[in-house]
Amino acid sequence: MISLPQKGLMIAAPQSGSGKTVVTLALLRALNKRGIDVRSAKAGPDYIDPAFHAIASGAPSVNLDAWAMSAKRLGQLANNQGGSHLLIEAMMGLYDGAADGSGSGAELAGTLDTPVLLVIDAASQSHSVAALVRGFRDHGREIDVCGVIFNKVGSVRHELMLREALEAIGVPVVGVVKRSEKLKLPQRHLGLVQAGEISEIEEFIEGAAREIIAGCDLELLENCFKPIKSPKNETTACMAPPGQNIAIARDEAFSFIYPHLLNDWRSQGAQLSFFSPLADEGPCNDSDGVYLPGGYPELHGAKIAGGQNFALQMAKAKKRGALIYGECGGFMVLGSGLVDSEGKMHKMLGFLELETSFKKRQLHLGYRVVQAKGEFFAGASTNAHEFHYTSIIRQEGEPLFQASDALGENLGAQGLRDDNVMGSYMHLIDVRH
Repeated sequence: MISLPQKGLMIAAPQSGSGKTVVTLALLRALNKRGIDVRSAKAGPDYIDPAFHAIASGAPSVNLDAWAMSAKRLGQLANNQGGSHLLIEAMMGLYDGAADGSGSGAELAGTLDTPVLLVIDAASQSHSVAALVRGFRDHGREIDVCGVIFNKVGSVRHELMLREALEAIGVPVVGVVKRSEKLKLPQRHLGLVQAGEISEIEEFIEGAAREIIAGCDLELLENCFKPIKSPKNETTACMAPPGQNIAIARDEAFSFIYPHLLNDWRSQGAQLSFFSPLADEGPCNDSDGVYLPGGYPELHGAKIAGGQNFALQMAKAKKRGALIYGECGGFMVLGSGLVDSEGKMHKMLGFLELETSFKKRQLHLGYRVVQAKGEFFAGASTNAHEFHYTSIIRQEGEPLFQASDALGENLGAQGLRDDNVMGSYMHLIDVRH
């Protein structure tokens, strides 16, 4: 029996803030209600949106990063999501990517041969949308803009003007979402507040889905999905695991975990277990690898500092020689101290000579290529991403990486390593291809 490729569709926008995340959540739930086995993906290095996707669709989401991943890897991840339909939420504007212009949602759509449905914030325009949509449709000839959903529409008359404008250029209007304060998700310094922190998230998604169902032609939407390009049946390189029994911190302070990395590790025979530092849990006694991912430790400094059992079990793991790796928030917790936004210092694990501060916010953002200075579990060269507002106020010891940005500019030494303990601000995404 020959299995057909999964059908895909990308939800994109001309710019950030157009409402594509809320529209994506609503469409996932609306399609689910129609009995369609829909799955989801997020373009680029985003940890927060996929958690919302999973709640809306009832199935795990995955990241598809056109800058950090090969075309073969992207195709395999997309087609392995299961279900019959894959809805992909783009990042930023459709043609926005890394500093060198690569890795955009448009590039991902072209790689997967996936049509694009544009979400347009129509709050401050009417007939001008024709020029905007025509520009996005014609700018990249490899992109199929299959239709538009108008967001923040003010009135029936406003809707009629918008529809008239797109009729003139032959682009279908798939849906119209009326302006509503109810369709706003709360924000935090790294983007949206995490899905698990919003008690009314189900109610919010249900309400958004009702809006979409009321103003969207779901049959036309279904027809926008097209088969995803299937990759050649070849093995792609996976990131090596930090051990064969890996204990992973996972709670509201340590939640930035890429599902594809965990699946990579499982595919190579690693056994994964999870623990919550906020619940004063530590890694299990047989773990030979401990992974402290990123998240929001700066919001939970006192609780992490007071976790005596967490500190004890981490010390035991260090003593028995387990490889301990922390990235971004996890890196900060491996240090000796963390200053919160109010200037209070919280004692951390003290495994690395590092003190960090969130009091004076400074944005560090961008794709990175990191070269390991010495032996490293993930290999010599890795594609990564940096996104944080904390600053290093003290750092001593052996660097972990030599890093460069997407333009190839040298960023110098990054991170720290001390025997079996290592970490940096870099979020590892995939092996360098």
